[in-house]
Amino acid sequence: MILTICPNPSIDCTIELESLNVGMLNRIQGKVETYSGKALNVAIGVSRLGEDCTATGFMFANQKRTFEHVLTGEGVKCDFVECAGGTRVNYKIIDKRSMLTEINDVGAEVVKEKQAELVLKAGSLASEADIVVMSGSLPKGVEPEFYAEVIKNLPERVKVVVDTEKINMLSAISVRELFMVKPNVKELENFSGENVRSISDVVKASAAYFDKGVKYVLASLGTEGAVLTDGKDSFYCKSASVAVNSTVGAGDSMVAAACVGIYNGVPMREILKEAVAAGTAAVTTSGTNLFYKDKYKEIYSKLQTERI
Repeated sequence: MILTICPNPSIDCTIELESLNVGMLNRIQGKVETYSGKALNVAIGVSRLGEDCTATGFMFANQKRTFEHVLTGEGVKCDFVECAGGTRVNYKIIDKRSMLTEINDVGAEVVKEKQAELVLKAGSLASEADIVVMSGSLPKGVEPEFYAEVIKNLPERVKVVVDTEKINMLSAISVRELFMVKPNVKELENFSGENVRSISDVVKASAAYFDKGVKYVLASLGTEGAVLTDGKDSFYCKSASVAVNSTVGAGDSMVAAACVGIYNGVPMREILKEAVAAGTAAVTTSGTNLFYKDKYKEIYSKLQTERI
């Protein structure tokens, strides 16, 4: 089983415009609302690829039933820590040039008692898991050290995968060796202090994670594909050429497919190919909708990996 931990769920409202005109009237051409959060997206992706997945994390009372309805409809088991208040609403504004403008809400505060409850719940649920994914930002009232608190309480035998910004990542890697991290280029640069301009730069910058005990780095390069490296072997896979509707959720889809590959014990080349197929398939869907398995299979058949 794969367990995902989502500290900061969100309602994502994707708005399509002809063009974003700042300081002027803008008329909406399309609008999609999805119930989201990085680790929840991963859970849905894992389930769509046919593997057993459980989602936990904080869940705010006002929208708890709706989130659970959506997730169970996707075949994901749910066991959340309920908190008072409402879920944050994030706005993703996309114009016809495929330019994305994001406006992220803060949401309700999570009290210390609920934080302690999630630490215990995640540890308990992880006793039945092979892989644990913790990803995303933290809600109001929760400090970066929370990543360390949760991960420290997980069983030593589970493979831990983390996808989050630098300050949370530093907290996560301070307490145990992580199995895999999934930075994008900007996150890779921020963490390593290196400029990333080429594929070889990606491998070089990834050393900053290996120095902290990370086993694998899956680096997302956007439309250029991705790199998977363990510091000794490194592979590159270029994305297939597809019509881009929205890039939101592509990274989460990559994490989902990579975890399924890890769970099934496939080699590095295959993990990377599956991850890129899922990430590429995700950009063909509108709003924050994730990939669908038929599109994933179609794209997967077209991809090639190469050793760096």
